[in-house]
Amino acid sequence: TLIKVTAFVAVMLIVGRRVIPLALELVARTGQRELFRLSVLAIALGVAFAAASIFGVSFALGAFFAGMVMAGSTLSAQATKDVLPFRDAFAVLFFVSVGMLFNPDILIEQPFSVLVTILIIMGVKSAAAYWIVRLFGRDRATALTIAAALAQIGEFSFILIVMGVNLDIVPPEARDLVVAGALVSIVLNPFVFKMLDRILP
Repeated sequence: TLIKVTAFVAVMLIVGRRVIPLALELVARTGQRELFRLSVLAIALGVAFAAASIFGVSFALGAFFAGMVMAGSTLSAQATKDVLPFRDAFAVLFFVSVGMLFNPDILIEQPFSVLVTILIIMGVKSAAAYWIVRLFGRDRATALTIAAALAQIGEFSFILIVMGVNLDIVPPEARDLVVAGALVSIVLNPFVFKMLDRILP
């Protein structure tokens, strides 16, 4: 697995970094906006599919690397602008599917475990971020801002926990705890920033 993932990353960074921007430039020269938009989607989905079928890498990781390589192109701003409606639509579908993973029974059956999960996400993770930023010599305000920004877990955690359950690395209860903790931390995060506004000058 490590060899396959390393090979995929090497191909994307060495070959993909040259081929993908060149392909986007050639398509852009045609002056066809629809073709350019289609090319961006085809490259993203094509790389993701190739990553999954050839290298055994997850579809999500393949799409992530495709986006990262496209971001290095001079046409990345145009590509982002063209696929923005698609991104918004997929974001809605993604968060709806995550919401369907949420098991409300976990709040009644294991309230202590949910509370500990939330404390780890919002407390331990934020404290670690705060002290790491301080160790790099940044001021207190910067460290607190970064700690507040990291007082939640993002969408990639959902992908990881679902993969963990599918591969029998973690039990389904762990997925329920992570999803519940993530949703609660996302809801509470704006209040953390409001508290931060009162603390900082």
